[in-house]
Formats: sequence, structure tokens, C-alpha cells
Amino acid sequence: MSNPEPNDVQGLPARAAALDLLSAALSRRAGLDEGLNHPALKALEPRDRAFARALVMATLRRLGPIDAALQSRLSKPPSDRVVQILRLGVAQAFVLNTPAHAAVTTSVDLAAADKGSRPLKGLVNAVLRGLVREPPDLDQPDLLAPMWLYARWRAAFGEAEARAIVGLIPQEPATDLSLRVKADAAALAGPLEAEILAGGTLRTALRGEVSAWPGFAEGRWWVQDAAAAVPARLLKVEEGETALDMCAAPGGKTLQLAAAGAKVTAVDKSAGRLMRVAENLERVGLTAEVVTADAAQWGGTRQFDAVLLDAPCSATGTFRRHPDVLWAAKASDIAGLAAVQSRLLDAAGRRTRPGGRLVYCVCSLEPEEGEAQAQAFLSRTPQFGPDPIEPGEGGAPAASLRADGTLRILPHHREGGTDGFYIARFRRAE
Repeated sequence: MSNPEPNDVQGLPARAAALDLLSAALSRRAGLDEGLNHPALKALEPRDRAFARALVMATLRRLGPIDAALQSRLSKPPSDRVVQILRLGVAQAFVLNTPAHAAVTTSVDLAAADKGSRPLKGLVNAVLRGLVREPPDLDQPDLLAPMWLYARWRAAFGEAEARAIVGLIPQEPATDLSLRVKADAAALAGPLEAEILAGGTLRTALRGEVSAWPGFAEGRWWVQDAAAAVPARLLKVEEGETALDMCAAPGGKTLQLAAAGAKVTAVDKSAGRLMRVAENLERVGLTAEVVTADAAQWGGTRQFDAVLLDAPCSATGTFRRHPDVLWAAKASDIAGLAAVQSRLLDAAGRRTRPGGRLVYCVCSLEPEEGEAQAQAFLSRTPQFGPDPIEPGEGGAPAASLRADGTLRILPHHREGGTDGFYIARFRRAE
């Protein structure tokens, strides 16, 4: 992996920012996203900011093997700060290929910069130098995901599929873009160094600040994983139809529905995240009604031709771009999230007019949040029936189509990887 070294000789500001970002990513859900938007990180020079982000991502993508290597050299765990410094040091030396002396020295300097970790700078030095002498294997597949998650994936999909999933964890993904005008794909593919995927998504090899890429300022595209773009396409909205996007933020699916000509209402309970939806709508020149509300409790009786519910979930399918989700997720979270999904699905059903269609999706690899939700919804809501998805419809990978006409998109189903999703489509009786 290339190493965008920071500007200053010692690189401590960038590494200190990486230390804070890693701590945030592992301390709470959405900590990585919050940290990436923190003013302290944004205040860095672009090259330093890129290095801090690359270092944290490299650490998170191999966190299991890194921790195993550290545990082999620690008789007892030191403070959390020292553990994070050691993790970053290992990632520098063995993932980003920072020269060993620089990886060790800057890690020791990080420890020395804080009075709490200063007494353990010798430990940091000894552990990292020991690993430099005997380099660890950071590509052990059984360690790339938490053991409980790997066991779940083996049980749900089989050993071969589970290994294919975890094999993508260390890989840095390309960036996928959805277009405001589908016919622009050929014209934009060249400037964006992109390939056109099934369904019309552009996959670009460009790196760095997306705001500088061709077409961004003109609002011709937005960032959206190829799998995340499938659910809105499956609604097949037509010009002038009404569409509801429940749990809409950050807004990629709202933009898709609006670009297709629908009259869109976007609902989300987070006013802050809805600001991003409004900003994205303005940038791409589209309009939608934006409502701040809990979608399960939103008042009134309005019904829509098409309803899209991308429900809150464990997000384990998004690990390619958000590797922190693997380590922030807990087995106990899944049952609680499933209860939320069930309530939202019932609300989505009430919002779907007779004869209308409903698409339910989650970016989770956990069956309780996907297959089980769809089956339970149909069993308790007789006015709805399945609306089977056709092979390749919406640009979905062929391997993702299930016998019941729903989609289970696994991350390795598309060459180069994709988010993991479950998607089901229903139709309400007239």
C-alpha cells in the first residue's frame, strides 16, 4: 500500500490525529465518521490529513492480526492509549511500509507526548522493535474479523463464502458514483478513470478529495456504493409518482428517486444528517420534501406509490469502506436492531398505497436483519405479497438472487467488491 507521508519531518501532528481518530472509531458506533469530520483533522494540511486517514484505515482493516501480534509480546495489556499507539506503529511498519526506524521512533514520540503514556515509551520501543525483528503475519483470514462475526457468516453462508467475505476486509475499495443523468456515463467515465458497472454505476480509480473530481462541482454525480444503488432502482419509479424514502440520510437513494422524476419525501430523525441530504440535493440540482421525524412515528396518513426503507442496522456489510463496524458491532445489538426494523417495516407498509410497492433493505450480513424480517413482514401483513426481483434487475450481481426473488448481495459478488446488502420487494394488493 502506498504511504502518503506527512509533510513535517517527524509527522507527529498527523500521527496524533490518527491516534485520536482510531480511539474514536473503536469507542462508539459512527465514531469513525464523526472523527473524519472533526475540525482538528480537517485543520491539517491535505497530505497530513490523507496520511492520518490512511493510517487509521490500514489499522482497522487488519486490527485482528495486529492485536494477535501485540498480544504475543505483552504479558498484560497496557493502557488504552498505549495499545492504540502500538496498533498504529504496527500498521505503519507492516501495512503502509513506513521505514521501520520511522514507525518505531514516531510511536515512541507519541507515547512521550502524553504524561499518562510517557512512562511506557520504553515498552512501545521494545514491542515494536521485537516485531520488526520477527515480522508478524497480518493476513491470517481467521483473524481478519471478530471471531463471533466470522462464526455467524460461516453458519449463514458456508465456509467458502465466509472466507471470501473476510478476504475483502484488508482491501482498500474503489469509489462508486451514481449519476444524475444515466446517459452521462460514457462521457464521464474517461475523465473519472472509471468503468461502467451493471445498472449504470461508475467505479473510479481516483483517490483524494472527491470535491476536486470532474463533474462534482456541476452536480453530475454523488458517491454511492454500487450495491446501495440497487434498492432505489428496484422501485422503478416513473415521472410524477410519489415516493417516500424512510431513514433517508445521507440521501443517495433520495437523489436517485428524484433524478428518476418522482415527487420524493425524505424522512429521517436526525436533523444534522438531513442537512447533508439538503446540501446534496442543492448541489445536484434536484428537489425533495425533507422531513425531520422518526419514520415509525411520523404523523398523518399520507400514502405513496413507492416506499423505500433502508432500515437502521448493524451495517456489517459496509466494512470495506467502514472497517470500524466490524469491531464496534456487538452480537447483542442485532436483536435490538431487528425490533426497530420490524416497527419501521410495519410503518412502511401503512405508507404504501393499495397497488403500490415497497422495497426493504439493510446493509447488514446478518439474516435476522434481512431474510427473517422479510418473512415475518409477509406473515403478519396479508395485504402485501412478494414482488420477485428478476435476474440482474437494478444492476444486482447474478449470484445475489435468491430462490424466493429477494437479493442477498455478498461483498465478493461483484469483482472488486461491493457492500453487503439484503433487499426484498413487496407489492400491496389493490
